[in-house]
Amino acid sequence: FLRPKTHFPGFWKIKARILKYVFYFLPFVVITIRRHFFLGLLLLALGVWGLISKESFAQEKISSIGTDPMLVVLSVGFLLTVLCLSGCVGALRENRCLLKLFSATVLVLITAQVIIAIVAHTLQDQIEGNLRSGMLVAIARYQDDLDLRFITDEIQSNLQCCGADNYRDWEINIYYNCSAPGVLACGVPATCCVDPLENGTVWNSQCGVGAQLLDEFTAQSVIFLGGCLGEISRWIKQHEGLIGIIVTVVFGVQILILFITIRLLERINRHKV
Repeated sequence: FLRPKTHFPGFWKIKARILKYVFYFLPFVVITIRRHFFLGLLLLALGVWGLISKESFAQEKISSIGTDPMLVVLSVGFLLTVLCLSGCVGALRENRCLLKLFSATVLVLITAQVIIAIVAHTLQDQIEGNLRSGMLVAIARYQDDLDLRFITDEIQSNLQCCGADNYRDWEINIYYNCSAPGVLACGVPATCCVDPLENGTVWNSQCGVGAQLLDEFTAQSVIFLGGCLGEISRWIKQHEGLIGIIVTVVFGVQILILFITIRLLERINRHKV
């Protein structure tokens, strides 16, 4: 067989060009799998929209801009977008600075994910305790913080649960406490209800009124009795196989991207020399 390097002098140039365009299109393949780029744009738009829309809630007791969850969403979206663009543009223009920035960022992300995985596995009990504390804070501030209300409602409605440990956790909320003067006293939010729709069509926001006064046998036909912490743990155990596959694929793709970036940088350096 003929040796490519001897008899085909343009072989390595073609290979380098192929490698260049493979790397250029690979981020878009990865984006399709992980939706990095479009997810970044979506998070960026969502963060901007969330921060702007809150101007109309000036009279509401909402969290300050420094601790606003939308600021986190905005930051993550911006970083994802910049990261993907730096990889694509750096590969297309053979820009070593952009490629070094991209590869360094990917390496930092890989390292951070490994550290987070180790810490999460080591401190499971502490994480569960912090999650419980966070959910109790969200319950206590449910009526006063629009973001916490949205997150709590989404968790309760999707996981079909109520409260952190059980539905009686809502006693710590000043509006749902039985000593409260309003109509919400001794109740729970509508997202705790088994059937929050009246006649199957109209949202009944009062379906949880007085639920805390009911005994558990009667209440189970009206609201979800189980807490969300238990449902979250159950959901993770039920989907741990799928979660493991996704984590493995995502980690493998990141390693592949880092490898291709390093190879492309080596080719560019040789060409410059």
